[in-house]
Amino acid sequence: MTAPADVSAESRAEYAEVVQRRSVRVLSAGQVLGGIAVAGSIPAGALLAASIADSEAAAGIAQTFGVLGAALLALPLARIALSKGRRPALATGYGIGAVGAAIVISGAVTRSLILIYGGCLLVGVASAAGYQARYAATDLATPTSRAKALSWVVWAATIGAVLGPNLLNASGLLGLRLGLPQLSGPYLVTGVALAAAALVLFLFLRPDPYLLASGHREAAGGSTVKPRLRDGIEHLRSRPRAILGIAIISIGHVVMVMVMVMTPVHMAHVDVTLQLIGLVISVHIAGMYAFSPVVGWAVDRYGRIQITAVSIGVLVAACLICAAAPADNVVILGIGLFLLGLGWSGTLIAGSTMVTDETEPTERPAVQGLSDLAMNVAGALGGVVAGLIVWGSSYPVLCLAALFPLAGLAVAVANPACRQHSNARSI
Repeated sequence: MTAPADVSAESRAEYAEVVQRRSVRVLSAGQVLGGIAVAGSIPAGALLAASIADSEAAAGIAQTFGVLGAALLALPLARIALSKGRRPALATGYGIGAVGAAIVISGAVTRSLILIYGGCLLVGVASAAGYQARYAATDLATPTSRAKALSWVVWAATIGAVLGPNLLNASGLLGLRLGLPQLSGPYLVTGVALAAAALVLFLFLRPDPYLLASGHREAAGGSTVKPRLRDGIEHLRSRPRAILGIAIISIGHVVMVMVMVMTPVHMAHVDVTLQLIGLVISVHIAGMYAFSPVVGWAVDRYGRIQITAVSIGVLVAACLICAAAPADNVVILGIGLFLLGLGWSGTLIAGSTMVTDETEPTERPAVQGLSDLAMNVAGALGGVVAGLIVWGSSYPVLCLAALFPLAGLAVAVANPACRQHSNARSI
């Protein structure tokens, strides 16, 4: 179903608004299913690898492969979006993740770390699809509602992030009933959820929001040039605010990962129970996702740079609170981790909206793919650096070290030139 090329601009805008609302609902449904799959697979993969190798290091490697999968496939998925649209790109990402879940189950049955790591790598591709989904929500959004649309798709991940880990026990029992290793059970849920997400997006994300937006631009006399993925880097050369947007996303992500990934280890050293550690992480996840619609409204209402500045302040407060908190003080650490998640939400939504604002519509999937690549690489490096700092010093030193990239970002955001918008972009 597409709008005829000869209709008025007003009719095209009305049609785009109808499709936009539908697209956000479908993308949100995919995020719920993808969130259940990814959130449940992260702890399961780590525990599975550790049980086979009898090493905590193996658990960390499993998580690293998941992050690498998201990073490696960010650009290929962007290439598909450029040439075929968002629908096949997202469906492909979730479909590859479902295949990865099946490979992990095979690795669990055969006790093969190679298969488990390979499967975790492919499951990580589903994360790349989830990240791209937030950008897909902006394809048909107006400039004044982009952050709101993006934030609702981010918020939908809250449901999956909460449900996924809480299904570990039930899915483990399901695996045992089917004659599989208990820790492979969660990957049954992961595989089914990702396959369902791929099917929902493939069947219902119609018309494709990116292709429809492109068609409307052509009907209005816009460019008909077919963009290429490699043009994204060249496009960024004349878009300093888009580069700043990528920096905002990446630095917010690296700070969040650095502190979050080592907090459970810090608490475990003083024998805090797994239940209390899980509670702190749950509070952190709530900070990341639960208030996304409010953050999105604020970004649209008060501005991208303004909310970024506030988010930097929130992240600074989070790092200082975590640095000062005793390892067994669940309340203070919970407050710190909640603020860490909230600050991350602000940088993700403000930065992502800025990237979209400052990029020509035909180039957006390419630049957005580069943005996700930068974010995931930053997260992977942040996890490695965090481990080295805690190994060589302490958790409080890690939290203070996380202030340095925030200081650099604060200097960049304070530059008066950053507050000047480029020429307005159309959808």
